[in-house]
Amino acid sequence: MTDKTPKISVIMPVYNTAKYLNEAINSILNQSFTDFEFIIIDDCSTDGSLEIIKSYKDERIILIQNEINKGYVFGLNYAISIAKGKYIARMDSDDISIHKRLKTQWDILESDKEMILCGSNIQIVNSSNVVKFPETHKEIKKELLLNNIIAHPSVMIKKASLFFRAEPYVAKFMPAEDYELWTCLIFQGKFYNIQTPLLEYRKHENQISNSKSRIQHLNFCTIKRSYLLRYCYEMIGLDSYINQPYHEININLLFNEYKNILRNKKFVSTEIQK
Repeated sequence: MTDKTPKISVIMPVYNTAKYLNEAINSILNQSFTDFEFIIIDDCSTDGSLEIIKSYKDERIILIQNEINKGYVFGLNYAISIAKGKYIARMDSDDISIHKRLKTQWDILESDKEMILCGSNIQIVNSSNVVKFPETHKEIKKELLLNNIIAHPSVMIKKASLFFRAEPYVAKFMPAEDYELWTCLIFQGKFYNIQTPLLEYRKHENQISNSKSRIQHLNFCTIKRSYLLRYCYEMIGLDSYINQPYHEININLLFNEYKNILRNKKFVSTEIQK
């Protein structure tokens, strides 16, 4: 890398994905938008992934080689902590980014100062199937109450928005750590999903979400409950409570507060948190 500050930091954790790695790396290096750094974190791969990464001589690549296996979330948080770009673009080492992906997302985020996250629809690798997601911020915010409708490896995020807490991704919520982040981050600014697929997403048995589906479901339920409460706080004007942990809130008092507002009684109970 030169001393020039890149506009975008692409971050990609790698662990034993040698079979797909060349396609993933090439899809980023061949982007139409070229002003980026490419932070690749190898988490002690044993299948030749590290050797594949080292074979590339592109100065935009920054290789982080963990001496011990530290896990997916550690790699993401560390990469964000050293990233120099205004925006963070996520990439998975078994997927393929469309040629115009970075440019398209850059233009969207730069066009609206309130926009902090831009994802896209995705196409399944070696298939004509396209997974479609809600487009607008309002639609996304509602749908997050039911499902994770942000494709993690498709997103570009305004880096400054991630500093609302010490580490953006929380390890205890794996493998639903992305959903937990979206349900917190969406109160910081606007989200948008581009309706054109900008990522080819690969499905295979070795994915974390497949191997840990039961844990993912349990964490998903916990996150959904927390998000529902935050959603209610905002809806009834209790914005100061949005960032508080869900387990600190008396739910009965919360809904009593909502009933009072519906009856046009403009007061906020001092007992809402107990």
